[in-house]
Amino acid sequence: MSLTARLFASFVAVSVLAATTAYARAVPDDWALRAMVEELDRNRESLRLEDFDPAYFISYSLRDTDRRYISGKSGAIFQDSSFRNSFIQADVRVGDYDMDSSEDGDALFNPSQKFVPNNMAPIEKSRIALRRALWLLTDYKYKGALLSFMKVKGKRVNDPKKRTVASMSREEPLHLVERPVPLVFDREVWRKGVRRISAALLDYPEIFDSSVEVSATRLTRYFVNTEGTVVKTVDDYYQVFVTAVTRADDGFLLEDTVSSYVRSPSRMPSPAEVEKKVRVMAGRLVEMRKAQVLEPATVPVLMSPEATGVFFHETIGHRLEGQRQEGADEGRTFKGRLGQRILPDFINVYDDPTIREWGKTPLNGSYRVDDEGVPSQSVMLVDHGVLKGFLMSRKPVEGFSRSNGHGRSDGFQRPVGRMGNLIVKGTKPVSSKRLEKMLLEEVRRQHKPYGLIIKTIAGGSTNTSSYGYQAFKGVPIVVYRVDAKTGDKRLARGVEIVGTPLSSISKIVATSDKYGVFNGYCGAESGSVPVSTVAPEMLFAEIELQRAHEGKERQPILPPPSVSLDSGAR
Repeated sequence: MSLTARLFASFVAVSVLAATTAYARAVPDDWALRAMVEELDRNRESLRLEDFDPAYFISYSLRDTDRRYISGKSGAIFQDSSFRNSFIQADVRVGDYDMDSSEDGDALFNPSQKFVPNNMAPIEKSRIALRRALWLLTDYKYKGALLSFMKVKGKRVNDPKKRTVASMSREEPLHLVERPVPLVFDREVWRKGVRRISAALLDYPEIFDSSVEVSATRLTRYFVNTEGTVVKTVDDYYQVFVTAVTRADDGFLLEDTVSSYVRSPSRMPSPAEVEKKVRVMAGRLVEMRKAQVLEPATVPVLMSPEATGVFFHETIGHRLEGQRQEGADEGRTFKGRLGQRILPDFINVYDDPTIREWGKTPLNGSYRVDDEGVPSQSVMLVDHGVLKGFLMSRKPVEGFSRSNGHGRSDGFQRPVGRMGNLIVKGTKPVSSKRLEKMLLEEVRRQHKPYGLIIKTIAGGSTNTSSYGYQAFKGVPIVVYRVDAKTGDKRLARGVEIVGTPLSSISKIVATSDKYGVFNGYCGAESGSVPVSTVAPEMLFAEIELQRAHEGKERQPILPPPSVSLDSGAR
């Protein structure tokens, strides 16, 4: 897959540098990196409380966000803004790689302390302002790390288990600095576009609310550590998101969306293309008002590529994140299963943040370096049904002592193993048409009254902890009921897909040769990060359905105001 060269005029290769002062000179023209390296060097050399251990590892990260945003509805602009903010984070560790202060899972430094430094950083070019912010944060984190390390050592006194894994992996230093060009966003084109797209929804009186949002966001990430890593990456995220809301006659709330996630302005759809998709969505949403409400059941289900992607993200992806294999609070679904079959032998699963497109579709989860300064890598997770690996940050787990470039964070939380571009492949595909016939055959074989085809899905959620049930939920938007006798397909509504992961994945029957991409954002304990899934259509012998939260309310009492009152709406 190709890289978008527009963003990366400079891509510096990996180099091992002997001391922080050496790589400070390597970035003299970048004020932020220089300030970070200078303050890192000062703290590495001098930060130590008498009679206590110094920090053996320090890292600084800075995330600068520059965003353009336009939203509107009913043919008018509601918001038109630009903003920029910048936040820092410091990881200060006491101890050594084998055992350090990060093992204190209940770290809460001096909760009664009256002053706690914040994470804000200057958006103006001021080395002294940035260094002072880092200075205060580093001091705070070092004192907290000293307390945590004493707790960690204290807990070892009565711990009967022999320590088998380190606190942090050893990784090679990385030097990568990307030089950006100005962020491109045609504000006037999209002001007109938001008016046009939102006005189109006025043609559907049954839709009582809607919104159109368009944004262009540049995320610049800086990262330095005492091992010699210096990283600056630049990523642009362009998004169009349209939501429409209606109610069925029984008061059931119905929503549908049109979305586009791309990584360069040249890949943005035109307002006319978005309007065309929005009109198709709006017509379908109006039709859904009269769709049959399904009751809880267990039936065969054919999932679209996008729905399959969300299913695997929730049932498999999160449970293959490395840190979930350790700790009493984790469900550890696949701990001890390495080398064993966990999926049908015709399914492969891997995660590859290095690829930027699938076919012609940009992938939202692509990145070059993770949030711990480790280059992203392709990781085989499941090979012909057999578990092969986990998504690793720099926190080792049994059998995996190194990161594979999947330590991710929103910049406020400590990075943990997370998905980037999760890719599911079927090695024995059938045609899309054949898979639909197989659905009907399975429905009749089981003597079920119907099966389902899930076309689009809003997203999902899952519980991976040892508390509560090991379960997942998906929220379909567009669902078709396939009649067992006639094979007729009709829109249905009112259900969610639920289940336990191990039971659900055992019901996979076949995949097709039709693939698709689900782009979005995933929220977990290290914050919200951009992700993608690539997957084929997939047939399940059975999936459990539960009633969706109905949210029944009375329709608006009066009809909407006449569009003719405001000629500007058109």
